Amino acid sequence: ERLGGIDILAHVIGGSASPAGGFAALTDDHWLAELNLNLLATVRLDRLSIPQMLERGKGTVVHITSIQSVLPLPESTTGYAAAKAALRTYSKAISKELGPKGVRVNSVSPGWIMTDATGDFLDMLRTANGGTIEDARQSVLDALGGISIGRGAEPDEVADLIAYLASDRAAAIHGAEFVIDGGTIRTV
Repeated sequence: ERLGGIDILAHVIGGSASPAGGFAALTDDHWLAELNLNLLATVRLDRLSIPQMLERGKGTVVHITSIQSVLPLPESTTGYAAAKAALRTYSKAISKELGPKGVRVNSVSPGWIMTDATGDFLDMLRTANGGTIEDARQSVLDALGGISIGRGAEPDEVADLIAYLASDRAAAIHGAEFVIDGGTIRTV
């Protein structure tokens, strides 16, 4: 209110607490949790924030999806991947609706990002499987089919992309998805 409303909305929440074991291991509660966190939280925040942008006739929205929307890991992330695929489609749909009204909408699809949670996950893998942190890191790289640059992206690299998309320098970029995965997805 003090600053005149919301100009930029970057929705970055996401994650998964569902168990491994493929689709049969997922209960309705797991599915609902994945959809609530990875899709519906974004929809709810948009419904709260975008009307302010529409009143002013300008604004920028960036949704964070995931490369798993096109490259799911069926053993462990089916619900998460499906929810992020739905978010990807939702982002495209509202870009068509909001663009003519002055609100730009884009999405960013990260691959493996080297966050604190990633470090915790690698430590958990190391503990469960034995070996070193490097062994755990390599097992993730193998599960992803490799990453061309040999590493996950740093959080600041993703943040820089989001900041660019939110800036006036990207004024003609709308309804697009940007993949930042170090070359994990090997197809066009």
